[in-house]
Amino acid sequence: MELKGRHALVTGGGTGIGLAIAQALAGAGAEVTIAGRRVDVLEKAAKGAARLHALGMDVAEEASVTEGVAAAEAARGPITICVANAGIAEGGALTKTSLAAWRQMLAINLDGAFLTIRACLPGMKAQGSGRVIAVSSIAGLRGLKGAPAYTASKHGMIGLVRALSEDFIGSDLTFNALCPGYVETEIVTRNVTAISKRAGISEAEALALMVGQNRHGRLIAPNEVAAAALWLCGPGSESVNGQAIEIAGGQM
Repeated sequence: MELKGRHALVTGGGTGIGLAIAQALAGAGAEVTIAGRRVDVLEKAAKGAARLHALGMDVAEEASVTEGVAAAEAARGPITICVANAGIAEGGALTKTSLAAWRQMLAINLDGAFLTIRACLPGMKAQGSGRVIAVSSIAGLRGLKGAPAYTASKHGMIGLVRALSEDFIGSDLTFNALCPGYVETEIVTRNVTAISKRAGISEAEALALMVGQNRHGRLIAPNEVAAAALWLCGPGSESVNGQAIEIAGGQM
């Protein structure tokens, strides 16, 4: 229970990586606000979990984030653990990417991280302590073929946390990014179908393409990413700051 008394916010906290991180933080004693657009999914995830609290919030909308964070802090105190996890993952050639699709990708993945972190910072500064984690991707470290918009958004998240780590260096606020490979989540399931249709291959072949990008040849479990997040929030990680931590089964 090393995080007892801490209040964490996890965006996209109703499923997949976000839910796994939220459950890990709650298991360590934190009160965890799980935020997202699908309130029914959040409430289902929080049902029966004493330290998980559902919050409807759209990370692409400034007012929604500002009001959501204010409501969460009014209910459970300042947020000192911020996990900017909400995101979408869609591929497509640049020449076939509309401006609207490009802007949607950046609005949710990058603007969403910016708005969420910005809203949580005042409480962290007032407490003199904070842990910020952006869930990026291996696509934040190298170009992902067939996904230029997604790659750009994930690169931006890493740049954001690196800049903030410099802004607050020497304080007890740290900023890091987690960069998982392909994780066994709903996003991978949806992309199997999308890649299959786009490339004219079977779903088994599409899945094999993704699994093959993970160096150890298997999908990563959400709780493997959650374990890294929990470590970054616990004692002994104070000097880990401004890092992009690969979780991909080997060197990229």
